[in-house]
Amino acid sequence: MKLQVPFLQFQLSFDADALAAEVLAIGEEQWRPHPNGLPGNSALTLITTGGDPESDKVYGAMRPTPHLLRCPYLMQVLGAVGGTWGRTRLMRLSGQAEVKLHVDINYYWRERVRVHVPIVTQPTVRFYCGDAQLHMAAGECWIFDTWRQHRVVNDAARPRIHLVADTVGGDGFWNHLAGARPGGREIPGWQARRIAPQPGVVPALDFESVNAPLVMTPWEMREHVVFLLGEAEQGPALPGLQQILLRLARRWQALWSAYGEDEAGWPRYRALLDETVPELRAQGAGVLLRNGIPFLQAISACVTDMALRERRTRPTAAMHA
Repeated sequence: MKLQVPFLQFQLSFDADALAAEVLAIGEEQWRPHPNGLPGNSALTLITTGGDPESDKVYGAMRPTPHLLRCPYLMQVLGAVGGTWGRTRLMRLSGQAEVKLHVDINYYWRERVRVHVPIVTQPTVRFYCGDAQLHMAAGECWIFDTWRQHRVVNDAARPRIHLVADTVGGDGFWNHLAGARPGGREIPGWQARRIAPQPGVVPALDFESVNAPLVMTPWEMREHVVFLLGEAEQGPALPGLQQILLRLARRWQALWSAYGEDEAGWPRYRALLDETVPELRAQGAGVLLRNGIPFLQAISACVTDMALRERRTRPTAAMHA
């Protein structure tokens, strides 16, 4: 999710030693390498599709894995933050390793915030987001702007382990956000509230069950299109892109009015996307967003690859390839 500032710290703090005791009690064999094979990056899944600890999917009903269910304080942390939880993992970054510079631009990240609670870390571990950088100390609670280019560097010998939890928000979350402070800013009287472990308490958590459309509504399509056009760098190709996308949205609404999610309409939805994608590819080559990402990559990830679930199940060439 795009934020107004690179980093925000919640007024919450947790017992990092208690969290580490739960985490380190889980066997090493349960940790999995990064799905993209990034050196020094590994993860242990806590919430994932169907509660399957082997799944790296971000779409489908999210449920707790056995690893989370054996960690009551981790569950209390999630309960204190107060979100509806999507994919959630323990993320480990080995010593002398890094998370490479990147931007989270796919559909899943348009409306989700990534919460970080450091569990094992060192003062020299640095998190970079846009032009800002900071160290997230053990037990603190942070969110950051995933729409900016960001990376993490661990120049120490010991690994860094964070709880990394994805959420669309929730009543408790938005209340915490209202009291959050931007990274590096001193606010008189601002202090994080300590949340200690509560023996025997297992909070009821909310988990995502619906997180991707069967057929995208025209209202959602327009929202993504308007957002991405607003993020695009100005240039001579942009008016043409606007016209193509306006025509797509209007024709999509006409089909939606006729079919909604009915499978009988899927061939016509698919044909409209198959007609529009080459037009976008021809018009939008070289157009960038302000965060440096190609416009075609973003519109593909957020709209044309996601507007019809049936389309996502068949091999297609990425628009930006």
